[in-house]
Order: sequence, then C-alpha cells, then structure tokens
Amino acid sequence: MARKKYAVCGVSTRANGMFIRPMLETFRAHCDIVGLLDADPRRFENCFRKFPALQGLPVYLPDEFDRMLEETKPDVLIVAGADHTHADYIVNGLKHGLDVFSEKPMVTTGADCRRVLDAQKNSDGTLYVAFNYRYSPIHSRIKELVLEGRVGRVTSIDLNWYLDTYHGASYFKRWNRKRSRSGGLSVHKSTHHLDLVGWWIGQKPVEAFAYGALNYYGPEGELNPAREDGRFCGTCRVKPDCAYFMRWSTRSKEIVPEDDHLSQLETKPGSYTDYRADGCIFDSEIDIEDTYTAAVKYDGGALLSYSVNFSLPYEGYRLAVNGTKGRIETREVISGRASYPVPEQTIEVFPLFGGKETIHVVPRPGGHGGGDPPLLEDLFLGPDPHRAYEIMAGAEAGAYSVLTGEAIWKSAHSGLPVRIADLLETREPAGTAEGREGDRV
Repeated sequence: MARKKYAVCGVSTRANGMFIRPMLETFRAHCDIVGLLDADPRRFENCFRKFPALQGLPVYLPDEFDRMLEETKPDVLIVAGADHTHADYIVNGLKHGLDVFSEKPMVTTGADCRRVLDAQKNSDGTLYVAFNYRYSPIHSRIKELVLEGRVGRVTSIDLNWYLDTYHGASYFKRWNRKRSRSGGLSVHKSTHHLDLVGWWIGQKPVEAFAYGALNYYGPEGELNPAREDGRFCGTCRVKPDCAYFMRWSTRSKEIVPEDDHLSQLETKPGSYTDYRADGCIFDSEIDIEDTYTAAVKYDGGALLSYSVNFSLPYEGYRLAVNGTKGRIETREVISGRASYPVPEQTIEVFPLFGGKETIHVVPRPGGHGGGDPPLLEDLFLGPDPHRAYEIMAGAEAGAYSVLTGEAIWKSAHSGLPVRIADLLETREPAGTAEGREGDRV
C-alpha cells in the first residue's frame, strides 16, 4: 500500500488523539503528515509538545489554506476543527480533488450540506465522515441482524439517549454552547445517533417534528449558585455551591473519571489564545437546548421516536428496532461513571411469534465502544475486504444526519414539522477558509 501525505485542518484535541497519534504510531508505515493548519499558534505548540517528531513541520493559518496545498501537496485533508469551520475546508479540499476525512458533524447547516454535496458531485476526491459509533461491535451486530431480515421490514425505532452530569455538562463549558459554532447539540451530538438509525435501517429522513428546551444549564438553571456571567471552573468563587462541579470533586481536589476521553482535554488556562474550556455552564451566552424529543419520518416508511437529555444520573441509551417480523432491543449504561453496578450489554431479539434470543457480543478495546480502531483502519488502510456491507459514511450520510439535527431544533423553535428537502434548498454564498477556524477542544 502506497504511503499518503496528510494535512490537518484544526489541530484540536480530537485531531491529536483521533488522527495524529495513530498516524505517527499504528499507521506510521502508511502516513506522512506534511502540514498543520489552525487559527491559534498555541495549538501548534501543544501539538509539537505532545509529538516531538513533528517539530519543524510547516504550519499555516486559515487564510493560508491554498498555500498549504501548493507547498505540501497532500493526498488527504483531515478536518477536525470547530464544527462551523468544516464546510470551507471540505469544499475546497474536494475542489482540489483531494480525499477528505471529516470529524462529525460534517457541517452545521443545511446550506453547507448543499455546498458539500455539490462539491462531492464534481470532485475526483471522496469525503469520508468519521462516524465511529457505526463500528462499535454492538452497533455493527444490530446492522447485521437487520440485514439478515430478523425483524423484517423496519416499521419504527425507539431511541432514548442519556448523557450524565459530567459529559453532558461539558458541552456547556465549551464552544459547543453557541449554535453559531456547533449547530446546537441536535447537530453536534445527535448526528451520531441519527446517523446510526439511518444506517441501521437503510432509509433516508423525510421530515421531523420536535420539542426542545434548555432545562438544566444557562442562567435559569435551577442549580445555578449565582446569577453572574464570566465565571470559569478553575477560578470560580462559588464552585463549592455548584452541584455539577462537586459531583466530580471534593473541596480540595477535582476528580476526573479515568475512563472518560474528556479527561484528555486541555482545560488549563493558557492552552489556547483568548479561550478557555472550563466556562460556566450557567452563562447567559448559552443559546442551545439540553433536552429534545423528536419524531422523524423516513422514506421507506419507518418512524423514529428519539429523545436526548444532557443532564442525567447515568450515561447510556435504550434502543428498540421494530419490524414486521419482530423486535430488537438493547440497553447500554456506561459503567465507568455509574454509581452502581451495571449489567453486560446484550442484544435481545424477539421474533413476532416465538422465543427470545439473547446475543452476547464480543467486546473490542478502544474508544467509542471499540469503534475507533476499525474506523481508523478503514480510513488509513482502506475498507475491510471481508466486511459484507457498507459501513464508511460519505457526504450523503453526513448531510442527512446534519439535516435531521437541524430540522429537530428548527421544529422545536417553530412548533411546526420541518421537511428535510426544504433545508437542502437553502443556500448561502460560498465562503473562504479565512477566518473560519475557531476553537475546538
């Protein structure tokens, strides 16, 4: 397999851990990193400190995107900055005929989905969206069961996703809390879940209707210890009175759960220029929701009942896939942060007529439920030739997950159903890479 040259747009913590480290270690025989682009020089410093082998690598600011391509001549562009920056780099990379690996969500708006789809249609390159949840052994087995016809024609899906007070609150400390940067959590986070559903059932979303609210965070949060803006966890005078902070701390020490990828975040002051990742979860600048309930209709007739809550006692989800021949159920509770013992996650298959089957799926090590390692293998080595079904997500899958997430928050705001096609018809003038690279932790 020929070596390929990679340029990274957005030297975020996710870029460092998800892409750069594996390229330097696991896939070093196949990868050459030839350039880094970011708006904040301190992130280059962080990257070089973590990976001394990259010292001396060319670095570029956002308005030097074209120069980076000209000087480094990459084969592949990796896009892992703040969500709102993705579109310009993806579109420009595809216009140059490059393959592009994008962190999810692909983009944040329907207008940018249209731009990416148009660029992909006219490009010799290919966009791949890093939906690692597809690769979790449990999720892959559910896909296989549906393909095997175990539930027949899928008629409905029930999916309830729960984020605990540690993980859920983290989005409200960071840049994600502004819709202009993340698209809101129905885009930034729910694209994971919405992509899974569309992939499992092999159908495309048509329309969504939803309710949403900001129940826990923001200045009106019931557990806000003081009505004042501009606080940071590291320096907050009232954090002993903050239930969210003290859940994971003592009076003398902040306790970071060892099992969580968030423990790797660079949250110390000075890690970034004019940005901190420990902002107060009760700030008034928060303009997104923390709770959604939605109904989604698909083109094959399936109906999704979906909910997500970002402040619960434990983290995990409940899933049921219903069809003309039976039902699949599974439940996950993430054990590392639960305050009680949790059972092994299994898959239950209920034929419409007959006895239940319990499937014990062999776990796989690695992040995101064992999904990261095989995803990275597909990205850097090519699709697994022994896999009998498509799993890598491209521009269309990336777009439908974003469009559904946007439809959810827009429906929650308008009180009306939102058609996916209407969002795709929305256009905005094509931008440039300059000035779009923002903060991502």
